[in-house]
Amino acid sequence: MALTEDFVYFSLDWPHMHHLVALVCLVVVVYKLNMLLAKRKTTFRNMEAFSGPPGHWLFGHVLEFKQDGTELFKIVQWGKLYPYAFPLWFGPFVCFLNIHHPDYVKTILTSTEPKDDFAYRFIESWIGEGLLVSKGQKWFRHRRLLTPGFHYDVLKPYVKLMSDSAKTMLAKWESYTKTNESFELFQHVSLMTLDSILKCAFSYSSNCQTEGGTNTYIKAVYELSDLINLRFRMFPYHNDLIFYLSPHGFRYRKARHVSRIHTEEVIRKRKEALKNETELERVQVKRNLDFLDILLFAKDEDQQGLSDEDIRAEVDTFMFEGHDTTASGLSFILYCLACHPEHQKLCREEIIEVLDGKDTFEWEDLSKIPYTTMCIKECLRLYPPVPGMSRKITKPLTFFDGRTLPEGCHVGTSVFGIHRNANVWENPDVFDPLRFLPENVSERSPHAFVPFSAGPRFKIKQIF
Repeated sequence: MALTEDFVYFSLDWPHMHHLVALVCLVVVVYKLNMLLAKRKTTFRNMEAFSGPPGHWLFGHVLEFKQDGTELFKIVQWGKLYPYAFPLWFGPFVCFLNIHHPDYVKTILTSTEPKDDFAYRFIESWIGEGLLVSKGQKWFRHRRLLTPGFHYDVLKPYVKLMSDSAKTMLAKWESYTKTNESFELFQHVSLMTLDSILKCAFSYSSNCQTEGGTNTYIKAVYELSDLINLRFRMFPYHNDLIFYLSPHGFRYRKARHVSRIHTEEVIRKRKEALKNETELERVQVKRNLDFLDILLFAKDEDQQGLSDEDIRAEVDTFMFEGHDTTASGLSFILYCLACHPEHQKLCREEIIEVLDGKDTFEWEDLSKIPYTTMCIKECLRLYPPVPGMSRKITKPLTFFDGRTLPEGCHVGTSVFGIHRNANVWENPDVFDPLRFLPENVSERSPHAFVPFSAGPRFKIKQIF
């Protein structure tokens, strides 16, 4: 009887509970909205020293980017109107100060400010807190422990491994010369760079160039890269819950699981192979070292090594950062040389002379191709593989002209904008390798050419 009475009472009181829940939800929504509006007002105040292109009240400047391949040129166009820097709004609440001049870039890149927590957080759920996204003492420690992995003595044997991967790619291309069939060059180059990284960094032969469509790990790496890019471009997917519940979120988690299982297995097998080794020098006597060896033997001043999670994060970071951007850079180098056969001819003659009958380069040969090196740098200037970087400043930042940003602001460095800034480069859209003659380089700011970033957070993989 008492139970029945309680049920009747609860049923009668339910409408009141319903109204209470609705009221609580309304209060939360109003509170959140006020917080966002206050944030927007503060951001406007922080950016008031910097004029910029007018944006939509809701979408900001997002609608200006048509996703038709002209987005980066839009940044260059705005840069002509707003020297040094201008605000860019992504929606009504997120704003970056976009900088595109060496004098401004020097201020941010010579600092140790961390990567921003907006775009990079989408990557972190895959690669963990590796060098790309870590900050503070963790970043300093990892940076110090990983630097030996890119020493010249470690890198020298990689030349032959890279050459072998390139030969596999060229053999595939040879088959196309017998037909009139065209093909997508980037896909081939991307598989070649992935093959090179797996061989050099992890002594792992994947045969991905011939089995690219069937290797589950290779497929997972490509899918993760595509889905992260998709998530960044689709504003609703910025919400973790919406992305998690979406079909793309399901595919992302599935591919991430495949990637993690593979990475953990590679690390486990290497640990097993090295369990009786106590010194890196003894391993080096037996065979060439790779990046994974360095990770497993790395120890700080307290003789503490990297945890299994840290090692996996650095392996996944290397895979993500290394193969796709390198493939982009190489593809554009081939594109530029194809567009400028007169420069291609000079590069070919220089390389043939250095090879002197050999079919592959050696480490010492890399310093004997100055003209080809200048062409490569000019390609990286025109088409930087990473066209932009972003930081979130943890303390006030004052630029050379006296304008200041307070703590908490986002700063985006447009590498593409710097490299095509007409105030820095004469005829910036013209392909001219002679810009990189030593006497011409000495006349420019060292921050006018930053394809691998600069300062404390420059990419330690750039020599690789």
